[in-house]
Amino acid sequence: MEFNCNKMKMLALTLLVLLVSSCSFVAANQELRRKKQISPVTAASATKVGSSVVFRVLGNVYPIGYYYVEIGIGYPPKRYYLDIDTGSDLTWLHCDAPCKNCPKAPHPLYRLNKNSLVPCTESVCASLHSLEENICKKPTDQCHYKIQYADQGVSRGALVKDVFPIRLTNGTLYGPRFAIGCGYDQQGSSGTTSPTDGLLGLGKGKSSFVSQLQSLGLVRNVIGHCFSSKSGGFLFMGEDLVPSSGIVWTPMSRNSIEESYYSPGPAEFYLGKQYIGVKGLQVIFDSGSSYTYFNSQAYKALISSMMKDLSGKPLEITKDGTLPICWRGAKPFTSFSEVKKYFTPLTLKFKSGWRSQQQMEIPPESYMIISKYGNACLGILNGTEAGLQDDNIIGDNFFQDQVVIYDNEKQKIGWARADCNRLSKSGIVLL
Repeated sequence: MEFNCNKMKMLALTLLVLLVSSCSFVAANQELRRKKQISPVTAASATKVGSSVVFRVLGNVYPIGYYYVEIGIGYPPKRYYLDIDTGSDLTWLHCDAPCKNCPKAPHPLYRLNKNSLVPCTESVCASLHSLEENICKKPTDQCHYKIQYADQGVSRGALVKDVFPIRLTNGTLYGPRFAIGCGYDQQGSSGTTSPTDGLLGLGKGKSSFVSQLQSLGLVRNVIGHCFSSKSGGFLFMGEDLVPSSGIVWTPMSRNSIEESYYSPGPAEFYLGKQYIGVKGLQVIFDSGSSYTYFNSQAYKALISSMMKDLSGKPLEITKDGTLPICWRGAKPFTSFSEVKKYFTPLTLKFKSGWRSQQQMEIPPESYMIISKYGNACLGILNGTEAGLQDDNIIGDNFFQDQVVIYDNEKQKIGWARADCNRLSKSGIVLL
């Protein structure tokens, strides 16, 4: 849900069909060059597929600060790093159209081809605008977009269609054309360096990457990500890799506030077995945020409970500069086995039906980081102070070492502890 690729702070996979690892990217590129053409996606071919797409994930929560994928776009494909964001829909790239306020990115700016511009009459354009907006003065007008993110960053641009070489888990290589944003005006990033070339939108809207895959009949509208606390992981779209058992499932919220985002509904919050007295905490799962943000009331209640829990332990709060609250021990922390001696696991409990509850356990190594100074810093921030008002954002740190699945077909969200550094031939390795 955020624009700033620094994330608001403000595997070796054995599936040989993995598209975006370095070797598979090259292999796909070479195969396309040999064929001199990309297999088209037709209604007849697509509806027989029912497969999945798997991407290798790079990055970490700290010190890199984000998880991303490497994707080839165009023909022949060019490499781009895209920030994984389940909190927004549109996939976009820093674009030379020319570009205004574009940051320095890892790869050359995406070049606009005027023949690929999407007209304003297409439904994917309408999905980016409110019903009240008059987006077409005449049918031949191109589709423009403007997206404002939670950190007040803004991406403006034009919608284009380009080829995305996609290798499915059944071995089939396709070259579908997806609508993406050519972001030529990136407010809030002028004069900066961006660690990625753009954003991979995986939200619930029609313009999202997975929704477009689903509309072509290539995969089911299901997303799963597994972020390793040791760096890396994997991302998949489609239902082939969803384990048949071992996943904790809860319905997606249909609350009007969260209807545009992935939310398991209201949560109860615990530090160990102690209930942190905030009822009905509405949370959003957002991989576009490195850290987790609670509204001021929940944040203050958590800090109060943590202070009581840490009372008498040989720790003291110190100004570190890495995150707002850090603790110093008798000697610098060097491993999470040391941190776990002092800090207690967190639990989020969600209603699943009338009487049952499902819970997500967050160990200290997921909500704490060890700074470069050897201090233990809290990766939970005050969202109200960060400009999120009452929103509660569950970010990447809470997702570490878990597979998290967003099943838009069945309107449910699931999770389970998993080995995010390994994807076996039989699928995801649950712990």
